[in-house]
Amino acid sequence: MPVEMITGSQAAATAVQRAGVDLVVAYPITPQTAIVETLAEYWARGELGGEYVNAESEYASLAYCSGAASAGARTFTATSSHGLAYMHEMIHWCAGARHPIVLANVNRAMGAPWCLEPDQIDSLSQRDTGWIQLYCANAQEVFDTILQAFALAESVLLPCMVVFDGFYVSHTYEAVDIPPRDTVARFLGPSCFAAQVDPGRPANLHGLIGAEAQSRLVLSRHRAMERVWETLREINDRFAALFGRSYPAVEGVACEGAKTLLVTAGSCAETIKSVLPALDGTGLLRLKAVRPFPARELRTRVEASGAETVIVVDRNCSPGLGGILAQEVKAALYGAAAAPPVQNLILAGGVDLTPWMLKRILDGSLFTGGGGPDREVWGVDLA
Repeated sequence: MPVEMITGSQAAATAVQRAGVDLVVAYPITPQTAIVETLAEYWARGELGGEYVNAESEYASLAYCSGAASAGARTFTATSSHGLAYMHEMIHWCAGARHPIVLANVNRAMGAPWCLEPDQIDSLSQRDTGWIQLYCANAQEVFDTILQAFALAESVLLPCMVVFDGFYVSHTYEAVDIPPRDTVARFLGPSCFAAQVDPGRPANLHGLIGAEAQSRLVLSRHRAMERVWETLREINDRFAALFGRSYPAVEGVACEGAKTLLVTAGSCAETIKSVLPALDGTGLLRLKAVRPFPARELRTRVEASGAETVIVVDRNCSPGLGGILAQEVKAALYGAAAAPPVQNLILAGGVDLTPWMLKRILDGSLFTGGGGPDREVWGVDLA
């Protein structure tokens, strides 16, 4: 397969082009804009098979996708930060309508004030909406995950958000394997989910219902989300057989015999991997998804490692609670045999994780004293 030096945003756009989408809806917002710009270039050259629409807002972008998905179309859009927040009503609507839309969200902090740094609060604030959320650590994974996301969303009839950090991934050039369209077509094929809209059979969709019917629909979405891991495992196996790359629910690096496990999602994992050989007795568990949360797999890996401490690296914060991933990890480990204490390094605001910072938190001194095993350390205070 040809290797190209491209950014994470260009990788996302190229995957969409290779996927044979029926509709791309574009509205720009930093740091996502390069995705829809690249797709616009494909469209101008006649290399994008489907329709390309410039919408008047982020809300309208997702509304376009919702309507097209109702007709059985494979749809894609992208956004960041306040754009995702503006979509919030449609985010719920698309999940409730079981529209298998794929959306790329490039993480960026939420105001006020304005900030362009890659805080993950924009996507994590949408984690309870019923969307699958898959997090990527590098440009190759962005490309591959977009393809898997279409297959997954259309298999379980749930929308899927592919998430990656702004600038660290979206604007960094990396070598990416780009398979030809016919190879991608062998993996993905055309969209095959049933259309909800049939001009020959008029119907009133998503009308007013009562509590019991709504509860059954919520249960149905919940059960579909529970099937995601089994479905994604099958999709990942097919992908690995064809392309030679695989993305488990929880990626473990140097975990066997590690005294300390670092847990994170997104590009922080790449920094940790780069310095792990110099971090004695330390392993990494990288979360591929936040929804559904891989609780069983995470718990199994932590128990198998025999680690004495888990440190969750969060590039986000839920005010009054702390790092969001740390809370998810604590819940997953609740009741586990000899569960290690869970500590939290918070990089809210998009603070960069550096090798020096990792060495500081691993020397043990920052997590001693008042606060006990749940103590949190803020990266901004480590200067």
